[in-house]
Amino acid sequence: MVSPGALRVVRCGGGGQRGARAVFSADSKYLLYASGDFVKVHSVNTEETLGLLCGHADLVTGIQLNPHNHMQLYSSSLDGTIKLWDFMDGIPIKTFTVGSKLLALYVLASAEDSVFVVIPKKGERDTFQLVSVKLTKGAGQDLEGKELSVVLDGVGASSKQIAFGREGSYVVSVKDVNLQVYFFKRKLLNRFSLSTVKTKGGDNRFSCVVCHPTEDCIATGHADGKIRLWRNFHHKKGYTYSALHWHHDTVMDLAYSLEGTRLLSGGVESVLVQWHNESSCQKDFLPRLGSPIECISMSSDGVLCCTLHTDNRISIINSNLRFSRSIQGLIKSRDVKTGLVVDPRTKALVLNGEPGHLQFYSLQSDQQLFSLDIVQRQYIHQAGLKQSDLVKVAFSARGTWLATVEESEEVADPELQLKLWFYSEETQSFALNTRINTPHDNHITDMCFRDMDELGDDSLILVTTGRDCVFKVWVMVEDSDPEAHQSVSWSCDFVGSYHNYQATNCCFSEDGSLLAVSFEETVTVWDSLTWDLKCTFCHPPGNIRNICFGRLTCSKYLIGATDYGFLCCWNLLTCALEWSAHLNVVVLQPDPLSEHIAAVSWLSKESSLFVFKPSEPWPVYIQRNLCKEKILLAAFVPRDEPETISSEKYLWLRKSQLFFLTDTQELMTLSTKSLEERLTPSSKQLAVEESLPVTPFSVLLGKHRCQQAQEDTDLGKPVVHNKQEQASPAVKELLHTPAHVLPSASFLCTIFINSLLISKENKSAEEVADEVEMESEKAEDDSDEEDVTAMEQEDTSHMELLGEMTCKLSKSQEKELRKIRKMDYSWISAF
Repeated sequence: MVSPGALRVVRCGGGGQRGARAVFSADSKYLLYASGDFVKVHSVNTEETLGLLCGHADLVTGIQLNPHNHMQLYSSSLDGTIKLWDFMDGIPIKTFTVGSKLLALYVLASAEDSVFVVIPKKGERDTFQLVSVKLTKGAGQDLEGKELSVVLDGVGASSKQIAFGREGSYVVSVKDVNLQVYFFKRKLLNRFSLSTVKTKGGDNRFSCVVCHPTEDCIATGHADGKIRLWRNFHHKKGYTYSALHWHHDTVMDLAYSLEGTRLLSGGVESVLVQWHNESSCQKDFLPRLGSPIECISMSSDGVLCCTLHTDNRISIINSNLRFSRSIQGLIKSRDVKTGLVVDPRTKALVLNGEPGHLQFYSLQSDQQLFSLDIVQRQYIHQAGLKQSDLVKVAFSARGTWLATVEESEEVADPELQLKLWFYSEETQSFALNTRINTPHDNHITDMCFRDMDELGDDSLILVTTGRDCVFKVWVMVEDSDPEAHQSVSWSCDFVGSYHNYQATNCCFSEDGSLLAVSFEETVTVWDSLTWDLKCTFCHPPGNIRNICFGRLTCSKYLIGATDYGFLCCWNLLTCALEWSAHLNVVVLQPDPLSEHIAAVSWLSKESSLFVFKPSEPWPVYIQRNLCKEKILLAAFVPRDEPETISSEKYLWLRKSQLFFLTDTQELMTLSTKSLEERLTPSSKQLAVEESLPVTPFSVLLGKHRCQQAQEDTDLGKPVVHNKQEQASPAVKELLHTPAHVLPSASFLCTIFINSLLISKENKSAEEVADEVEMESEKAEDDSDEEDVTAMEQEDTSHMELLGEMTCKLSKSQEKELRKIRKMDYSWISAF
């Protein structure tokens, strides 16, 4: 259990769905899918993340709605547990501990107290079995699920390789070239095999399976792109199958429509194919979905389907095969070569996206802001084909200029292009300004901008380093061509080298006066005005892997990490080594808003984090075993407002937040808040509003309220809000706490009633109006004060004589008496 305020590792994007199909809610308003070790709840209409089901300690491998309560969800994980959730409130109801790793999950309506999971077979490697788990009933939240019954042996590890037939009467499993069907009532197992010989480019290996919802029919996908429809499989020898063929590669997944009249298929072509009436002649296509389709899911009403793609994109598609919406988080690229870069304008993370594209990922909304096509060439999905890709990216300090490097995959003679992009305020996008072919004779290893706000565009300099043993300085010049569309362009101003060594890294000091360039084992420091070599530093053995300058009070230090496991700090004033540490640093990232520098090491299959100031030889913060995966990249993202942090050892996170990317392309961060607390209040409010049922009465009442509010506004009536109710924590707890976890009504009654009481100092609207009217009549009443006083004295004397007490008049009665007394009765004298 993490103590309040403690620093925790939070997964915030990336990763993959791991082959688990997404699930629609019963009303098709929400889409739930597994992402890492939690389950995300998205709104189908707004594409917004409404909730996160956090609680598993390892990857989630399967999710299924509870067939007996559609507001609940089952989830399985590699941590060996099955959890039952109330997914609208994000609360785990039950946790069943199975013990073995759970690779897939299946839930049937006919099996009330059991679920089916795929687990590894004990004592055998890469062998799995389908078992039935009896969910024990008990009063506690944590229960044991140890009663296992083996259903099938030798099944596949993927959830797409097992399917249950009509009304759960049989189960089908495919693996390699074998298909087996088990009938529950008859307790009969039929096995079927296809030929292993590959003829005419055919490959009979099974890839996925799905069952017809109303008929005894099995659809299987194969590695050669064929789809086989199996019938009469109740008999071992009398079975038949027909084939459908359009895909040129492996069929990744299949799904039937609600009635079973349509069959959907998808694969690496990024095309969703719809087959009508199991005929190869009647089919429709939805092309250009962006990336290979990994999973297909249908809603319970058959109106929507969704496709999960290999790059973490989710496409929502209507029943008429029309694209509806796309839920796009952090795109999973083949290889993140650009590193993690922060856009100074939007504070979005920028890195490789689709092939040849640059993705701008919003950390606040967990969505992609936009994608910029850099290479501007059609990418062909074919193995072994050498194509150009984006490898380097850099922003100027104000985000007005963007530099990108693209190169072909050729190792010996790569095709290089350096492009400079200018951000246009009119189009709100980057436009290509300068294209430089072959900026270096070999691969470009690093590049950085020098941009100082106080000096304007004249100080803007770009430096690139390459394996051709030189670094080049690029500056802006005025374009003399009258037909040119832009007034400035970029050209090379200086070329530097050092003993014919390969240039590997470069960075500017905070004030831009010095440039540090590493040449294999040596770090060189250059004057950025005259380009004179000032000094060199070296710490053999090993080449320099990372370099960076200190900032603010530590700007006189230069930090370097070698590939032999040394972290060095040099003093620029004394030109001497200040301190060194034996540490295998793979990531070195300075904070742009403070003196702190984060260093991530990888040793013994363990990633550790060290945060330090260059002026101090001991770390400010150490986090060992940060995560199981290897951390490849990191970036400090400035906060909009400084974070309130109570502990002194976490003050380095006050102005910036540290994000890092693992080798599995999972984006993580360090935070004192859980991921659920990072959701915006508007997202939570949207989830509450969407959960309310839309009835004719609610629609009519909503219109009436809006109309009444508009009329009151037009008439100039003050709108009085019950601030006491809004500010009451008791009312909030009562309204927002799920019913099944509320305490008894007798306990809440006193607190609830007291919260509704209005204190005397808070006056109602009618009392305020009465006071205003009384003040307006005060001037008129002054003229009658003497008479009233005389009347009161006279009444008092009479009461004393009679020995009786009369009741005091109310304010309304006194006002009525004053009105009667002010009336003119002179007309009576005429009679």
